[in-house]
Amino acid sequence: MKIAILLPYKENFSPQYPGAVSLFVNETSKISKYKKNIVVFGSTDFNKKFNLKYINIKSRKNPFESQTKHYVNEFIKFQNLHNFSIIEIHNRPSYINILSSKIKNKVFSLYFHNDPLSMNGSKTVKDRKVLLKSCYKIIFNSNWSKKRFLEGLENKFVNSNKLVVFFQSAKKNTLNVIKNKKKWITFVGKLNKAKGYDIFAKAIVKILKKNPDWKAKIIGDEKREKIPLNHKNADILGFLNHEKVLKIFEKTSIAVACSRWEEPFGRTSLEASANGCAVIITNKGGLPETVTNAKIMNSLNIKSLEQNINKLIKDKKLRLKLQRLSIENFYLTHKFITQKIDLYRAEKLKTLNFFNTKKDRSNLRILHITNFNERLDGRLFFNTGRRINNGFIRQGHSVLGFSDRDIQKYYKSFTDFKGAKTLNDKLKKTCYNYKPDLIILGHADLISADQIAELREDYPNTRFGQWFLDPLNKKGPDFERNKKRILDKIKYVDASFLTTSPDALNFLNNENSFFIPNPSDKSFEILNNFNKSCNVDVFFALSHGVHRGVLKSGKIDDRINFLKDLVNKTPDVKFDLYGIDKVQPIWADHYFKTISNAKMGLNLSRGEAIKYYSSDRITQIVGNGLVCLIDEKTKYRNFFDENEMVFYRNTNDLSEKILKISSDDKLRKKIAKRGKFKYMKYFNSDLVSEYIIDKILNIRSNKKYLWEK
Repeated sequence: MKIAILLPYKENFSPQYPGAVSLFVNETSKISKYKKNIVVFGSTDFNKKFNLKYINIKSRKNPFESQTKHYVNEFIKFQNLHNFSIIEIHNRPSYINILSSKIKNKVFSLYFHNDPLSMNGSKTVKDRKVLLKSCYKIIFNSNWSKKRFLEGLENKFVNSNKLVVFFQSAKKNTLNVIKNKKKWITFVGKLNKAKGYDIFAKAIVKILKKNPDWKAKIIGDEKREKIPLNHKNADILGFLNHEKVLKIFEKTSIAVACSRWEEPFGRTSLEASANGCAVIITNKGGLPETVTNAKIMNSLNIKSLEQNINKLIKDKKLRLKLQRLSIENFYLTHKFITQKIDLYRAEKLKTLNFFNTKKDRSNLRILHITNFNERLDGRLFFNTGRRINNGFIRQGHSVLGFSDRDIQKYYKSFTDFKGAKTLNDKLKKTCYNYKPDLIILGHADLISADQIAELREDYPNTRFGQWFLDPLNKKGPDFERNKKRILDKIKYVDASFLTTSPDALNFLNNENSFFIPNPSDKSFEILNNFNKSCNVDVFFALSHGVHRGVLKSGKIDDRINFLKDLVNKTPDVKFDLYGIDKVQPIWADHYFKTISNAKMGLNLSRGEAIKYYSSDRITQIVGNGLVCLIDEKTKYRNFFDENEMVFYRNTNDLSEKILKISSDDKLRKKIAKRGKFKYMKYFNSDLVSEYIIDKILNIRSNKKYLWEK
C-alpha cells in the first residue's frame, strides 16, 4: 500500500520554519508502520526538508491557472504515475473537489487543522455533504472542530464512521523535567489579538513588576500587528525553530495560551503540558481538549489573566501539582496518535485487500435483512433465511435479523400505505446503532435501491450482498418480475447469490453473481427415513406461494398435469400428494410429520427445468433421508450420482424408476442414505453462509466448494 500526503500549498515541510501541519505530519509519519510507503507532497522554497520521502512541487506563474489548481494538477501527475492506495489531504477541503473530479475510485482522507466553517470547500452544508460523499475519512484535530463540521447537517451524519477525531500529538517528557524548572512564564504563538497577546502583554507587565524574580519568554512574531511590550524581564525571542521552543518549555514553570478566537486545537498548550508546565488556557474552541490538567479561564481580560498567573506564582504547591499532573496524565503522544492513524490505514488496507485471511473476517457484524415470518406464527420457521442465519451464527458472527416484511406489515399507515417509508427509515436507524460489517439482503424487495446506495456512502467499510431463491427460467412463473427483483439492487451490492446457475442467465454479470445450493441445516433436517420402513412411496407438496398458505382458486399450475400423468402411469404405487385436487398445502410440523412416512420425495418445480434451480423442498427431501427424484435437466448430476439421487427424463422414465425403488427397499435405503450424507456434508448452511461471506469480501480461499465444479 502506498500513501500520498498532500500538504497545503506553501506549507513549509522544513525544520527551518514549519507550520503545525508539517510538524504533525513529520512526527506521526516518521514512526508510522507505513513509513516506507508514505510520500509527502508539498511546495516550499526552503532547501532543508524533514527526513521523509518528500516531493516538492514547484510553483509557476500561469495567468490561466491559479497556483492552487496548478499545485493539485501537478500532484495528479504523480498520482497517475505511482497509483497511491490512499491520498491524505491536510487542511484544504477545496482540493477534494479537484481531485475527486479527476481521479475516480480513489480513497481520499481529509484532515482538518482549522475551523471547517472558515475554509473554502467546507463553509456550506452543501460543501460538507460533498466532502462526506467523496472522502473515506474526515479527520478532525478536536471534537470542537468535528461539531463545527456537523452544524446544519442531519442527525444521521453525527455518528458516521467517516468522521473521526485524531488530536495533535507531542513528545511526553519525564517527571524529572520538573526539577529543572525556572521562574519563567512563556507565551508561544502569533503576537496578535486573536491569540490574546494584547491581554497577555498588559497583564505580564503588571506580573513582572510585582514579581521581579520571574521572567517572561515570548516566542513568535506578527508582521501585521504591532502590540508593544516593554519590560526588562520580558524576552521577546521572535520565531524559533521547534526544537528550541521545546527546550524553553522544559524550563518553563507557567505557560499561557489565552486565545481570544475559537482555536480548533492549540499546539502551544499541548506541548507545554507534555513538558510539565502549569498551563493557563481560555475556554475557547478545542483548547480544553489539549490538556488534562490546567487553569481554564471562562472569560479573557487583563484582571482575570493576572489573577491566574499570580495564583500559580504564589501557590507553589498548586503550581507543582499542575506540573506533575500535566505529565502524569498526558496521553496525546506521537506514538498514541500515530497508532490511531495507522489503525484507520490498516482498516482501509483490510478493505482494499477484501479481508484476505480467515482471521480478518472473524467476528463480523452481519445485518441479515429477509423475511423471518414472525407474523405467520412459526408456519415458515424452517425457511432458507433462517438456515443461512444459523450458518452465520455458527461461524461466530454477531447476527442481527431484520425481518423486512414483518416490519412493513406492522408499520403500515394512512400516510405510509405500504409501510415502505417507515421500513427504510428503520433500516437507517438500525445501521446507525449496529454499524454492520456486512448487510445481506434476501428477497428484501421493499428496501429501495436508493436506500442501499445511501448506506454505501454513509458506511464505506460495509459490504453488501443479496441472495435470491425464486425461479429465473424464462418459461417459468413470474420471470420478468423476478428478473427485475434481482436486478433492482445488483449495482449496489458486492455479490449476488442465486439458486440458479448464473451461466444459464443472459442478464447477469457472472463476475459478481454466484450459485448457491438450497442449504440443509443439521438442526432442521433431523429425520432419517432410510433407517425405517415407510408406507408411502412418493411424497409431493405443492403450494401457490409460501405466504399465501392455501390454494388460490382458478390458478393453473403445470405441475398438476405432470403429477396426474405420473400417477396414471405408475399403478400400485402409493402417492401422498398435497396442493392438488383441493387438498390444501401443509406446513411446519405437519409437513415434517407427513414426510417422515415417505420413501421418496419428488423435487418438482414450476416451468421448464434450468441448470441447478430447485426450490428449497430439495433440502427437506434429501436432508430427511428420502430418495430425491429430480429432473436431469437441472444438471444435479454434476454434484450427485445415481447412488445418491434419482434422475429422470420424463414421466415415463420417472414412473419406471419409482416402480423399481418402491419394490427394492434395500436400494431405496442405500440411495437415500448416501444422498443425505453427501448433501448434509457439502450443501449445508454452515458452508453456504461461509461461501456468501467469502464472495462478498472477495476472500481468496483455498477451500473448494462442491457446487463450484
